[in-house]
Amino acid sequence: MKPAAIGVRVHSGWGAVVVISRDRGAEQAIDRRRVSVVEGKKLAAVQPFHFAARLELRAAESHIRDCAAKSVHLAVPALRDLVQSLQSHGYRIDCAAILMSSGRPLPELAKILAAHPLIHTAEGEFFRQVFRDALEQLRIPVTGIRERDLSQEAVVVFGMGKAAASLQSRIAAMGKILGPPWTTDQKHAALAAAIALESTRRQSQKKAAVDTSKSFA
Repeated sequence: MKPAAIGVRVHSGWGAVVVISRDRGAEQAIDRRRVSVVEGKKLAAVQPFHFAARLELRAAESHIRDCAAKSVHLAVPALRDLVQSLQSHGYRIDCAAILMSSGRPLPELAKILAAHPLIHTAEGEFFRQVFRDALEQLRIPVTGIRERDLSQEAVVVFGMGKAAASLQSRIAAMGKILGPPWTTDQKHAALAAAIALESTRRQSQKKAAVDTSKSFA
């Protein structure tokens, strides 16, 4: 089966998911979809920290735990369906990457709920963690890549010179073939997936080389 990687760019209540594989040395977007991890559009689910700010602290903690469990419960089958669909077409998911913010570590819940900017930050982290937990339940290795570091990470993984720039150009051009939507959501998710896929391939090669050297020791 051909190796592939999932890239996720998260929003409140959903994620833009793109799957990247390689064929003859060139990246291909083999699937893209919007994965919803909330039911309906109720504030309590879509913006759990905003809703929790109205509650007493213990109730707020309980609400956020419940929302997390429900969102993961929705994310797992949606991502499992994606994985199984790709498997039926000859692809295996080797890894995943979630785009991260550049924010500082969050304080305890009471301080988060007392500061509106921290509430927004916490909700972004909340839904990123939902996707991470769901992917881990499916036993898919997942890493986080800070969104502002995407270009730098591409250079680290693909090397200096034209390789990283060429990759980004190819990803930007995919929208002409695939059609809309191919916005920043899909482009950045695709780039994160490509970085994760190449990193995993190189790690596997290194491990195989080490194992081979040990067998001759």
